[in-house]
Amino acid sequence: MDRALQVAFPHVYCELDFTTPLELSVATILSAQCTDVRVNMVTPALFARYPDAQAYAGADRTELEEYIRSTGFYRNKATSIMGLAQALLERFDGEVPGRLEDLVTLPGFGRKTANVVLGNAFGVPGITVDTHFGRLVRRWRWTEETDPVKVEHAVGELVERRHWTDLSHRVIFHGRRVCHAKKPACGVCVLAADCPSFGEGPTDPQVAAALVKGPETEHLLALAGV
Repeated sequence: MDRALQVAFPHVYCELDFTTPLELSVATILSAQCTDVRVNMVTPALFARYPDAQAYAGADRTELEEYIRSTGFYRNKATSIMGLAQALLERFDGEVPGRLEDLVTLPGFGRKTANVVLGNAFGVPGITVDTHFGRLVRRWRWTEETDPVKVEHAVGELVERRHWTDLSHRVIFHGRRVCHAKKPACGVCVLAADCPSFGEGPTDPQVAAALVKGPETEHLLALAGV
């Protein structure tokens, strides 16, 4: 199944725009209950206004909240971002650390955020169990676990560690583009022959084709012969 996903999505990447570990950390905090597209609309101005941990730690809270308001839950997110910045200044000289055991101690960080930052900003393999990832690996019967940490460990045993970050991207891409929660595009899915849940969505290729989203749509439909 992973080999099929590699064919479907040969070029995977973090869909949050960033240039530094701090920018990715902030963007990932903002992405909670918010689309990456919306976050990417907000972050250029945000990153320009707050270029480092010192700037976030000393931010006027009301001003910071206005920058991130459209991402939702902006008060909680502002608390996390300012808390993160203060912790970085106090404990890590203002820099985001590159170790999981350090990252998970920071405000706004759980294992998911830590693995996003490790995998994409530091090149350290990590499995990111977001909503899409957990939903799909259970749909595929890779695991029956529902706890994200248990899902992370269960899937990690199935795939070589060096592939963890790209696997996470591939699964998330597939969840966003093809294997939707309510109506997966089963009829044009590259995993159709191996998926134990085939048939949860429309199996007619023409009907399923209309459900595919994203920039890879033409490539995905060509693979399905549509």
